[in-house]
Amino acid sequence: MWNEADPGAPRKAVEELWGEDALQVLQPPQEIRDAAERVGMRTVALEARGHDALKFRVRTAYEECVAPGAARFRIHGEVRRLHGLVTPSWEWAPVDGGEAQDGGLQVLLLGPDGRVATDYQFIGL
Repeated sequence: MWNEADPGAPRKAVEELWGEDALQVLQPPQEIRDAAERVGMRTVALEARGHDALKFRVRTAYEECVAPGAARFRIHGEVRRLHGLVTPSWEWAPVDGGEAQDGGLQVLLLGPDGRVATDYQFIGL
């Protein structure tokens, strides 16, 4: 869904994959964490909660990272599953198949309905 140009498809995917009150917690890239630490902020996390916030998050990630046409998100390596946890690693790489420019790890905690309840995202290769 992160690479989907049709705006309706990601909205539908968010509703199908995430619970209504789902939370995405993002650990920002190292340069943002370093800047926060310089002003005394030791813990930096960004949060989006609920379908509306998640739809906005997916749309803006597409517009900033994919729409320009040079790179796409893709799964990197094995997606691990254990009970109610799923841990995909991903990367943002050139469309032409070049080396990844960035990436990260997601730790998805599934709710009783099988949809994502909490999505912890760590950015940085």
